Amino acid sequence: MMNSPQYPQYPPAGFTPPAVVIAPSGHTSAIKIVAGIAALLIALLLGLLVLLLIGFETGPVNLLIGMLFATIPVPIYVTLVLWIDRYESEPAWLLATVFCWGAMVAVFIAFIFNTLGFVVTTAITDSMSAGQTASAVIFAPIVEESAKAFILFVIFFWKRDEFDGVIDGIVYASLVALGFAMTENFQYYGKALLQNGGAGLTVTFIARGTLFPFSHPLFTSMTGIGLGLARQSTNNAVKFITPVLGLATAMAMHSIWNGSAVMGGGIGFLLTYLVIMVPAFLIILVVIIFSLRREGRLLREFLYADLQRGLLSQQEYEQLCSVFKRAGASFSALSSGGFSRWRDCKQFNQMGSELAFHRSRVARGFYRSEQEVHGREAAYQQSLQEILNRLRSG
Repeated sequence: MMNSPQYPQYPPAGFTPPAVVIAPSGHTSAIKIVAGIAALLIALLLGLLVLLLIGFETGPVNLLIGMLFATIPVPIYVTLVLWIDRYESEPAWLLATVFCWGAMVAVFIAFIFNTLGFVVTTAITDSMSAGQTASAVIFAPIVEESAKAFILFVIFFWKRDEFDGVIDGIVYASLVALGFAMTENFQYYGKALLQNGGAGLTVTFIARGTLFPFSHPLFTSMTGIGLGLARQSTNNAVKFITPVLGLATAMAMHSIWNGSAVMGGGIGFLLTYLVIMVPAFLIILVVIIFSLRREGRLLREFLYADLQRGLLSQQEYEQLCSVFKRAGASFSALSSGGFSRWRDCKQFNQMGSELAFHRSRVARGFYRSEQEVHGREAAYQQSLQEILNRLRSG
């Protein structure tokens, strides 16, 4: 890291933003496209292998019905998760990548290593019951949380511009976990239908799809929070400890949850839900509220210079720095100017956030060169001015 330039950071007069900031070279784009297509094909292959393995266990018809029931509530849960990210929405392609990693790649990894753990434990103990318990309480928490966490660490290290803090960590973690849980439910619903018919499917759907749908997101959010705290901190010890502690907490909660179902029976499972999972969920909600307040303060700090120099009016500045005023402005834009004005209002909110978060990253030393800093600053301000011109003229 370098000594960060002082803000407000406005490019010098006559400064031309580097072309890489505004328009990446065709060569670089082609490499990224090819790599993206290759990764997608590999993920699809692994996903198909998982479906094939589940289909052998449940039968094709039960698998299809299980897929239908597992998929129906997912858009609702994804919408709730995305709603959390009120200030700076992440790129759709990155959110889709995270979800697909959980639904296809992480599930495949978990299936292979959980099965190996079960086989080895059963062979050593000569007890299928011991193998099932070890798989649920030891192997599944370690393997599944590690597989889901991998993509979070990838984004944390290689897409720093899209991982700014705790809110981002929770959103990414919840999406990868929802993708994982959806594919996992293909198997659970298919097996329930195979073994107990429609009644079994109904009970399983109520339990996994409506009563406990956020168990996986809750576990993996611990890793996301750990990474988010590391991103927000300038303390090297915190940067190292919180991600490790977050992942360890995710594994521990997952193990306790599975153990209560396998060894505690119905009462043990219910007690675990009430004593551990419900309070943990409430704590997550509190963390989200305080993290959103922090992001609001960050916007106030790093956009104040734009208010002072007249780029933003007082009303526009207050709108950008408040979740509620953003929502009110978007509703007003939709009711008074239709979809086009609503879209411009959403873009204004997004661009203001991106500018503020960019300045925050620079202030903490997360940048490669001052040339890049000035280039991004100029690009953000130019886009913000264009959107403001459209909104003010309307």
